[in-house]
Amino acid sequence: MSDSVKKIVLVSPAHPLRGGIAASSERLAQALLEMGHEVLIYSFSLQYPAFLFPGKTQFTDDPAPADLLIKTRLNAVNPLNWLLVGRSIALEKPDQIIVRFWLPFMGPCLGTVLRIARFFSGNTLKITGLVDNIIPHEKRFGDRMFARYFVGACDDFVVMSHAVGEDIGLFNRSKPVRFAPHPVYDNYGSSMKKKDARLQLGIPAEVKLALFFGFIRKYKGLDLLLEAMTKAPDVHVLIAGECYEDWNFYQKIIDKHQLAKRLHLHVDFIPAEQVRVFFSAADLVVQPYRSATQSGISQIAYHFEQPMVVTKVGGLPEIVTDGVSGYVVEPEPDAIAAAMTDFFENQRDVSFQEGVRLEKQRFSWEYLGEQLLDDDV
Repeated sequence: MSDSVKKIVLVSPAHPLRGGIAASSERLAQALLEMGHEVLIYSFSLQYPAFLFPGKTQFTDDPAPADLLIKTRLNAVNPLNWLLVGRSIALEKPDQIIVRFWLPFMGPCLGTVLRIARFFSGNTLKITGLVDNIIPHEKRFGDRMFARYFVGACDDFVVMSHAVGEDIGLFNRSKPVRFAPHPVYDNYGSSMKKKDARLQLGIPAEVKLALFFGFIRKYKGLDLLLEAMTKAPDVHVLIAGECYEDWNFYQKIIDKHQLAKRLHLHVDFIPAEQVRVFFSAADLVVQPYRSATQSGISQIAYHFEQPMVVTKVGGLPEIVTDGVSGYVVEPEPDAIAAAMTDFFENQRDVSFQEGVRLEKQRFSWEYLGEQLLDDDV
C-alpha cells in the first residue's frame, strides 16, 4: 500500500446529476480528501440520451457539495468529446484515475476516454475501475462487447460484491480484482424520532411499517413485496422512489388484493434532505430484489440503524447477516411475508437494531479508499 499523497481524477456521475452512483462517488471523493489526497471529479454533461432514461429528470435540485471540485465535461454519446476529455484529463497530470462503471452502455465512452488519457500521459498512468455492475440487471445487445472494451482500458479493479468480481472474470483473467464492501451512506443526516417522521408523512404512529426505498424497476421485485402483503395482513408498506416502469403493473396488484389502505405511496424522486424522514419512519427495510450485486439502500439502512429483509441474490447476503441484522430469504412472496411476520410478532426490533449497530462497523469509506489506491499490484 502506498502512503504517498496522490492526485486523483475520479470519472463518475456527480452533481448536478442525481442518483446513487453520483451520491456515493461524491462521498468517496470526500473520503479520499480526508485521507490527504487531491481529488478532481470529471462528470457528465450528458449521461444518457433522453430516450434511454426512464425517469423524469437526470438532475437534482440539491445544492452542490461545497468541498468538491467537479468538472461537468463528459458526453456519453459524442466520440469527439471523448477524445477532448481524455486529453483534458491527461493535462491534469493525475497519478491515478478511478473510474466508476455501472452500465455497459458507458463502455465505449469510458473505454475511449481512458485510452486517450493514458496515451497523452505517456502510458505511465494507473487506471482503476470501481465496478458496480459489469453485466447489467436488464440486458441489451452489445453489453458484453462494450464491457470488454472498458475492462481492456483498466489496470485493476475494485468491486463491492464478490458476485461482480466473478463477473469480471468473464472478461479478464490476469488483472487484479480487489473486494471492498459498499460503505455506509453517512451523508443523509441523523435519524428523527419515529413519531415525528410518521407525522410528517401522514402515517399513523401505531402501524407496523416496512419501507421499500429507491428507484422502482422490475428486478427490484416490488411486485413480490406487494404479493407478500397479502400473507402479512397487519403490515403496512411505505414505497418511496420514482417508478421507472409502467406503474399500472403494480396498480393492478394493489387493486386485485385491495392493498391501498395499507400502502403509503411517494413514487417520486426523494431529495437527499428527505431521505432521513422515510428511513426514520420505518420499522423494517425490505429489499425484495430478483437480482442484485451490492446495494446502496442497505447501506442507508445501516446508517439509520434499521433492520432489513433482503433476498438471497447477488451480494446482498454479504451485507446482511441472517438473524443478526435482519433476514436473508428467497425472492418469493411467502418467504418475504414470513420474515416480516416474524419480525413484528416476535418483536425482533431491539435485538436486530443491536445487530445492525455491530455489523455497520464493517463498512468504512477509508477501507474502500485504501483498496482503490493499493499500489501492490
